[in-house]
Amino acid sequence: MSAFIEMKNIQQAFHKEKTLNDVTLKVSKGQLFGLLGPSGSGKTTLVKIMLGLLLPTSGTVKIGNEKIPSLKSMNSIGYMAQSDALYNELTGRENMDFFAALYGIGKKDRGQRIEETAAIVNLSPHLDKVLENYSGGMRRRMSLAIALLHRPELLILDEPTVGIDPVLRASIWKDLKKLQAQGTTIIITTHVMDEAEKCDQLALLRGGKIIANGSAATLKAASNTTSLEAAFLYYGSVKEAAICD
Repeated sequence: MSAFIEMKNIQQAFHKEKTLNDVTLKVSKGQLFGLLGPSGSGKTTLVKIMLGLLLPTSGTVKIGNEKIPSLKSMNSIGYMAQSDALYNELTGRENMDFFAALYGIGKKDRGQRIEETAAIVNLSPHLDKVLENYSGGMRRRMSLAIALLHRPELLILDEPTVGIDPVLRASIWKDLKKLQAQGTTIIITTHVMDEAEKCDQLALLRGGKIIANGSAATLKAASNTTSLEAAFLYYGSVKEAAICD
């Protein structure tokens, strides 16, 4: 299967300090792909380069047949950042209407699209509440809804379930699986091992490098471990040993 997303030899440095080091990555269309690593491993930098929000020091990125950055590709991408970029003084509906206008969704279609998207993330009963009255979990779901408004071909989620309760986390993952079943390609960054297990394929990041990639089952089998956490530690130690040699 040909790659839908292809990143080749990505290097990123800030003030001569490398945050990404020779990252090469392929993601197939329709996959739910996880970037797993601790804080500071380069996950957010990598997705910003994928989005075209940050230019790499060197290397190339393609989504479909488009070289990134590309306005055409950006119009087909939904992005949910770690921090919620919402307007507290507006209602949920008003927030969604504002972002729908930014996406270029016409007034004629906007109302229906808002209702459809709110239903996906179970926010329909709360659309006319002011955002300052939303819980943290509701705000995360609103951010996800906004990322879905323009029916993106690719959805990129940076730590989408951080700081929310297990019940809501399970609900969001159920929503993601539904979207994948409809053909959406999904990239998710996480440091939570049980979430990573839900992904079709994973890239394990540490210190700005991919230390291993494959399905959770393959990574565990190849490292002769029974948990993803143990596998991550194994591949990290192998990489360190190789550097020392």
